[in-house]
Amino acid sequence: MKTKHLISISDLDISDITDILKTTFKLKKFQKEGKEYTPLSFKTLAMIFAKPSTRTRVSFETGIFQLGGSAIFLRGKELQMGRGETIADTARILSRYVHGIMIRTFDHKDVLEFAKYSTIPVINGLTDLEHPCQILGDIYTIIEKKLETSSLSNLRISDLKNLKVVFVGDGNNIVNSLMLLCAKLGMNLTVITPQGYEPNKKIYQNSLDISVKTGATISLSNKIEDIKNADIAYTDVWISMGQEAEREKRLNAFKGYQINKALLSKAKPDCLIMHCLPAHRGEEVTDDVIEGENSIVFDQAENRLHIQKAIMVLLMS
Repeated sequence: MKTKHLISISDLDISDITDILKTTFKLKKFQKEGKEYTPLSFKTLAMIFAKPSTRTRVSFETGIFQLGGSAIFLRGKELQMGRGETIADTARILSRYVHGIMIRTFDHKDVLEFAKYSTIPVINGLTDLEHPCQILGDIYTIIEKKLETSSLSNLRISDLKNLKVVFVGDGNNIVNSLMLLCAKLGMNLTVITPQGYEPNKKIYQNSLDISVKTGATISLSNKIEDIKNADIAYTDVWISMGQEAEREKRLNAFKGYQINKALLSKAKPDCLIMHCLPAHRGEEVTDDVIEGENSIVFDQAENRLHIQKAIMVLLMS
């Protein structure tokens, strides 16, 4: 990979993206075959968590163990940063102890500052602005389910251009990263949100600028009927961490934006259902949909492990 850190999908060019996808395919195949592969022997990943986590923590910690390394779990409030030490000093100190840093936090600027002062790779495990590891794993899952998996050995970006992805719900960090990656891959993405809950304007414009070169179609809508002819329907929670005080307001705003069987009747019959989890069943998605035969949410969750192993291999070895 040409980039030293993975903070944003914007950090990656097409060759980086294809390297990550192909490495993921190889590592997942190795794991399924029981083949040992330990390129990160004696290397350590520091994992800093300011937000709670299930998938991010378990996938990164399990992943580096399978690659021969080890992880240190660090709650943000347990570090000296919680008592006033600067991000810059923390980054420089950790750079002398470990071989990579993964951060899951609120403010995107904190991860950018870590990367500025770190001499080792920094990976964004989630911020309020972006969730790049999740979206890379999602695209890998789409390739697995909608294209021939073997096509990863000679992946052509044009293979993805006929797919229509529709995101329904809040224009959050998931949507921001999804717009950027779909734009880079030349994919068709429609983001359907209630008015006032659209994704980040700057990232949307950046995605449009990229799409001019790649032929992608990135569009915003407030009309739920624009799910028509979707190949993939994606949703996420309406109330993210830190937004609990807005719960009633958001529940009212998002009425009519639930992914349910009635809505999916407007999409293609084989439309796949995606959700980054955790799901608030009965809010953004119904139980029968997330448990239905077209749901691939647990494949998404599994692929977080494989995609993050690939990222660590490419950045840390």
